[in-house]
Amino acid sequence: MVEKTRIAVLVSGGGTNLQAILDAQHAGAIPDGQVVLVVSNKKDAYALTRAENAGVKTAVVLRKKNDTAGFEARLEKVLADHGVELIVLAGFMTILSGAFTAKWPERILNVHPALIPAFCGKGFYGLRVHEAALRCGVKVTGATVHFVNEIPDGGRIVAQKAVSVLPQDTPETLQKRVMEQAEWQILPQAVAQVCRNIRTEKERKEKMNVYQTACIGDLLKSNAYPGRGIIVGKTPDGLHAATAYFIMGRSENSRNRVFRAQGDDVMIYPFDASKVEDPSLIIYAPVRSCGDRLIVTNGDQTDTIRDFLNRGESFEAALETRCFEPDAPNFTPRISAMLSFDAADFSYKMSILKSIDEAGSACARHTYSYPSVNGLGHFIHTYACDGSPIPTFHTEPERVKMLDDIDAFTDLIWQTLNEANKISLFVRFVSLRDGQVTDRLINKHI
Repeated sequence: MVEKTRIAVLVSGGGTNLQAILDAQHAGAIPDGQVVLVVSNKKDAYALTRAENAGVKTAVVLRKKNDTAGFEARLEKVLADHGVELIVLAGFMTILSGAFTAKWPERILNVHPALIPAFCGKGFYGLRVHEAALRCGVKVTGATVHFVNEIPDGGRIVAQKAVSVLPQDTPETLQKRVMEQAEWQILPQAVAQVCRNIRTEKERKEKMNVYQTACIGDLLKSNAYPGRGIIVGKTPDGLHAATAYFIMGRSENSRNRVFRAQGDDVMIYPFDASKVEDPSLIIYAPVRSCGDRLIVTNGDQTDTIRDFLNRGESFEAALETRCFEPDAPNFTPRISAMLSFDAADFSYKMSILKSIDEAGSACARHTYSYPSVNGLGHFIHTYACDGSPIPTFHTEPERVKMLDDIDAFTDLIWQTLNEANKISLFVRFVSLRDGQVTDRLINKHI
């Protein structure tokens, strides 16, 4: 299932157009999109209050004089941290550079209070637009929603609506009528249309991804918060079984963790025991050896799987007794993997236990079985991206390209994990010729 398009609305003032979007979203008129962030370049903008009243996260990114590059870099970071896919300018009184807009081709919408190409371009904003319309004596004006590019008001038009100009109009009365009769109607409609188009494109790419293999670095760079992740695969030279497990955290409790090796196993302990809030979700063995099997999970289901295997029962049977984590409203999935070694080769399984709905009313269980293929691996993680609540991973494990060198593989993962959120990483290569084990372990706090 394709997730809703994550929208950021950029504002500078009162936010009436923002309110129109929020009202349309509440009414179900934007089914494929969700406003997840409102950003203002003015710390006292009333639009921020509107967002807070609607339960939407806010951010203030101030623009200093002659600091376009710095301002846009800060803005890009905020957008990336929230997994934003579509930007809507709703009374955002600053022009974005061509370098910025080029990174968001047809993913930035703007509403302009005139019928483009009339009364548009640099210098035409706010009441100036309506003053010019009255000065020219036009009988009809209106509003336009368009994509943003390097030319002010020069991007492709998405929607327009005409509004009559009355003989007694002032710039203020005309501005109000254009907002009420045009802007507040066509902006939410255009947002819904673009979100629908993005959904269609995502669905097309999702189908194509079945046949594509990605670089793990590219997947991690594009996701500020995959949560906890497991990678399993075979090196391109066919000599090693490889697995990696990483953890990330946003809260003080979840960031207060380190990996420690204990023989062939790995344990997670608090970095500072005095700060532990809930030990049940952060202290566990993510990696355990069990005969000719290697178990990797994101929770204490590692021990459940080991105990079942020792009794001659299966990986699947063990996970039938477990569920997603009880950390409402996120309901973090439990992800697991098991490598099974046989002679000079191996196969592997991956599993995710996740809530079937947003209420955590039941558990969905998915298991995937793979033969080992030179150079091919699979990546499963707990979250699709950052958010509140955090969106659950929703596809089958992603295909990834493996590397022959354990240090290069470890470095690629660690360096591309989000710097603010990454906590620890464990990587193991197992020789398929003699069973020799090579480990790499990185802790941010040590």
